[in-house]
Formats: sequence, C-alpha cells, structure tokens
Amino acid sequence: MHEHRHHDECSGPRGRGHHGRHGFRGPFGMGGPGGGFGGPGMRARRGDVRAAILRLLSEQPMHGYQIIQELSTRSEGAWSPSAGSVYPTLQLLADEGLVTSEEAAGKKVFSLTEAGKAAVAETADQPAPWEEAAQGDSGAGDYRDAAARLMGAVAQIFKTGSKDQRTAAIEVLNDARKKLYAILAED
Repeated sequence: MHEHRHHDECSGPRGRGHHGRHGFRGPFGMGGPGGGFGGPGMRARRGDVRAAILRLLSEQPMHGYQIIQELSTRSEGAWSPSAGSVYPTLQLLADEGLVTSEEAAGKKVFSLTEAGKAAVAETADQPAPWEEAAQGDSGAGDYRDAAARLMGAVAQIFKTGSKDQRTAAIEVLNDARKKLYAILAED
C-alpha cells in the first residue's frame, strides 16, 4: 500500500515521479540540464511549439522525433520539447490544414501545405522560437542550474549523510535562505 501511495503522490505532470530523469525535482521543475524552454523545467508556450514546428517544416519535411531533436540542437540544448507537446501540436496543425503527413519508412513525415507556408511567411520577420531559447532569459538559466545543483547536494546529504551531517546542512540551508531574503531587501 505504501508504494501505491508513494507513486500517486510523486507522479508529476510528466509522469517521471519526484525523482525526475536527473534524480531530483527542485523548486524550479526538473533538476539537471536539459528540459524545457529556456532551461531546466521550463516549458514552451503552446504558440512557441506551434511556431517552431511550422518554421522547421518550412525548411524540409520531418517526422516528430526529428523535430524534437532539431529544436534541441538549434536552441543549444535550452529547449527539448517533449513528444507530449510536439505530437498533439502536429495533429492540431493537421486539423487546421497547415500540415499534411504521409508514411515513409514506417514513420509519419509531416510537411507544410500551401496554407502552412502562408502562415510561416506571416512570421518570417520574427526570430525563430529556438533562437529566443538559445539566447536565454537574463541569467535565469544560470540561476536555475545553480539551484538545481544545490538541491542535488541537499538530496545527497539527506539520502546518504549522517545525523550530524544533516544537522549541519540544515544550518547552512537556514543561513542561505536568510541571505537570499536579505538580497531581496537591498535597494
């Protein structure tokens, strides 16, 4: 019964549980590098995924996994959308008549329709969503990375540390919290 309750309490929106793919979920989402839009744990808005898919398909037809890989590569790893966001968006775009698909080598390959090409042309003067992700967001990625590394150390002490080590860690964490609030109080 405990394991069932544990599973229910810990399964997050991505179905990875509280440990995530990198071992720990910190206060900013999934810990560790990679993840969403702009850094770990961040997710792209639906419009960003939609615009990115249209922009990629304007270059060449692709299947869903190629789209995911290409967005990760072009954003320099800052944005790795999940299949759970890419495939429903592809279906939506197909329903809207902006993309079409055909089977090739056992995979659905998507390409733009004329309406899809027109939709991309309307946004041609705007930066591509993956460019915005690669540029970062004023140090927020560094901030999240530092917080994730801190939470990894906290988790390690909790998991393997002695009682004395945990007590010392609590003092460090309480001091760090006070110092962070002091930063906010500065003018």
